[in-house]
Amino acid sequence: MLFRESAQTIAERALDTSLYLHLTEQFAHMHGYRPSAAEVRSWERSIPALAAVLNDAGLGEVEIMLEYALPLNSKRADAVLAGVHPVSGEPSYVVVELKQWSQAEPDEDDPALCRIDAYAHPVLNPVEQVRRYCEYLVNFNGAVAEHAHRVSGVAYLHNATEFGVGGLRAIELDSHGQMFTGERRGEFIEHLRAKLSDKVAGARAADELQAGRTVPSKQLMAVAAQEVREREQFVLLDEQQVAYRMVLNAVRKAKQSDHKEIVVITGGPGTGKSVIALSLLGELYRQGVTALHATGSQSFTTTMRKVAGTRKREVQELFKYFNSFMTTEKNALDVLICDEAHRIRETSANRFTSAAHRTGRRQIDELIDVARVPVFLLDEHQVVRPGEMGTVEDIKAAAAARGLECRVVPLESQFRCGGSDAYLRWVKRLLGLERGGPVVWEPDDRMQLLAADSPQELEAFLEARRAQGYGARMSAGYCWPWSPEPKPGEPLPADVVIGAWARPWNLRGDRSVSGAPPSALWATDPAGFGQVGCVYTAQGFEYDWSGVIIGPDLVWRKDRWVTDRTQSKDTVFKKSTSDTDVDRLIRNTYKVLLTRGMVGTIVYSTDAETREKLRELAGGVTTREAVSA
Repeated sequence: MLFRESAQTIAERALDTSLYLHLTEQFAHMHGYRPSAAEVRSWERSIPALAAVLNDAGLGEVEIMLEYALPLNSKRADAVLAGVHPVSGEPSYVVVELKQWSQAEPDEDDPALCRIDAYAHPVLNPVEQVRRYCEYLVNFNGAVAEHAHRVSGVAYLHNATEFGVGGLRAIELDSHGQMFTGERRGEFIEHLRAKLSDKVAGARAADELQAGRTVPSKQLMAVAAQEVREREQFVLLDEQQVAYRMVLNAVRKAKQSDHKEIVVITGGPGTGKSVIALSLLGELYRQGVTALHATGSQSFTTTMRKVAGTRKREVQELFKYFNSFMTTEKNALDVLICDEAHRIRETSANRFTSAAHRTGRRQIDELIDVARVPVFLLDEHQVVRPGEMGTVEDIKAAAAARGLECRVVPLESQFRCGGSDAYLRWVKRLLGLERGGPVVWEPDDRMQLLAADSPQELEAFLEARRAQGYGARMSAGYCWPWSPEPKPGEPLPADVVIGAWARPWNLRGDRSVSGAPPSALWATDPAGFGQVGCVYTAQGFEYDWSGVIIGPDLVWRKDRWVTDRTQSKDTVFKKSTSDTDVDRLIRNTYKVLLTRGMVGTIVYSTDAETREKLRELAGGVTTREAVSA
């Protein structure tokens, strides 16, 4: 939340413009960059309109919570109004989505989407947008988790007439989703009076919502079985819902008119790509549509099979690998959902592939050809191996070669790292993946960052968090050799050695050894804590606390990072891999490792100069200081 005050006070501060200066400063502090000119203009035009409605309704003591951040998510509701219900006397909250649009019309294929002249692609109908904000708030804020009736939602299009936007009401309206235009301002006033009392101030209700315990996010793996077999468990917001519906619309067209098109969904870590993939698979599965989920990750696919297919073998068969379609006939499937598509390889053939199947055909072509609607979900900054080629441009080029339509949906909001945009930006600037250079971390109440002075400190801190009920894992750059798998009953070799501290890598095989889980389950089985994970087992997963060991392959020297390929023990780096590619892949590796934590990250470097720099950039907070605090 950027600002909270009564409607009367906000109206007064909007008049003297101090409100917008405060919002700008708070935004920059929380996100690490200043709001765009368009964002500031939207505040200047929409906030006074909302405050004026409340004051004209006699609701000047209702609290307005501006730019209210949804828990464990970087999405912000424009405003949440907090007060007391005039009849029941209970706390009452109205989520408000403010739009400056003067004209918009429903999408011809789907009324849950709409089209406005400013955008080339459809966007979510604001009624559906605010409805989903309400549902998400109920799902993740303990103050209203058992009281869904206390939350209602409205979209207020204060510049619009009924002629300009009335068609948006074609969507179903309910208590979580209503719409009012400037032309129907009087009706909006009456609606607010029915939800909020003019006799009791809203400060206490606002306090209660702010103090509401954040209900832990429904972890992807824990609910996959119910998600796929029974019903949708996730609330998809904004562009997530747009992406979801675009795929379903493409499937419908494919069935009706022998249509084929490609959908690409792109976004950074934690933007909900895998949640969308599972939601799609669940819905298509329930509809009887022939659909499969595929990845290039053994860990992800094995975990999906284990969790989602616990009691139904046919569910396990929904999860495949990218190289599973070498001999499948064209358009054999209605839909193929390619999750983590940045891991697409140049070819599906490997050393075990028979000569008859070594056709030289590209893997991306196989994936496109096998389904009427191939869906690719990817993050181009998570390419960590030479030969991975799943980029938007690769897919677009393959589509163009076939004369196929290719729709791209970018995802902006993210759910990983506590929903902290500021932390993700800090990581990218730290590693030189975004301009501006490293900056000192400023706590944002969403993500915790600590520096450790030793691996012993790092592990002890994580153990203490586990004792409190949190999940935790340790991971490291691939800078230590990897011994052969031990025989059953033998101890795991402690390959990761730092001074007197030594721990084993995660297992590489598909069976448990000496109590350690198989490779694919390292990130999700509690027994995985005793081993150090590498990027290939951590990628695609998340846990509450992440301990990251930066090895000697990436060190800080004076004013910049230096990568040393000779320190990497990753066998995928060949002599033919250029220094530039190795540098990019090593930095991407640490970006993946540093963005696995949902609550906090502890970072340690084996290099003294780098440790000092990390301590400085983490704001000088070490694990010992955090414990004592």
